[in-house]
Amino acid sequence: MDKQQLLLVDENDKFLGKYAPKIKCHLGDGLHHRAFTIMILNKKDEVLLQKRKHKLWDNFWDLTNSHPLHREDGTDETYEEAAQRCLKREWGTEIPMKKLFAFNYFAKYKDNLCENEYCIFMIGRYDEEPAPSLEVAYGCKWMPLNKLLKDTSLHSQEYTPWLIKALEELEAHKEIDFKYLNPAERGKVVK
Repeated sequence: MDKQQLLLVDENDKFLGKYAPKIKCHLGDGLHHRAFTIMILNKKDEVLLQKRKHKLWDNFWDLTNSHPLHREDGTDETYEEAAQRCLKREWGTEIPMKKLFAFNYFAKYKDNLCENEYCIFMIGRYDEEPAPSLEVAYGCKWMPLNKLLKDTSLHSQEYTPWLIKALEELEAHKEIDFKYLNPAERGKVVK
């Protein structure tokens, strides 16, 4: 893993005043740190999935995700800055998005690796043909949300644990209003 510095937080996203190398955050039981995942929907309400190319959960279906970073200039990325950086790197684009909720999760992986994160869930709209970066993905596909919900329960071994947890949380938040994804609302980003 690279030399990125991640922001350590408690289970309520309170910054602990500490940073840790990305590898240290993902070894053994890890260190609880900030993360985000973005569900990108098109006008047909299909979800954009990528076949993940990464040391952790390689070749699993995933959403778009990463971590806010502590930058070399001493400042910390916001979730929104990190999300736009990630979208640019993974898809070559930037899109408005909205934070819907957050959750904590822990998941073990092989070779004594793990995820231990406070993860915010964002949603955005993208109606163009996706072109994933081959540096981070083997490929991609669009899948209807209702089909994805069913498929993750039938074939959970094919999906990242944070995608599954995010969908469980999405199901629990039925009161969420997706109207901001309409063309008139797209430019509004809620933090």
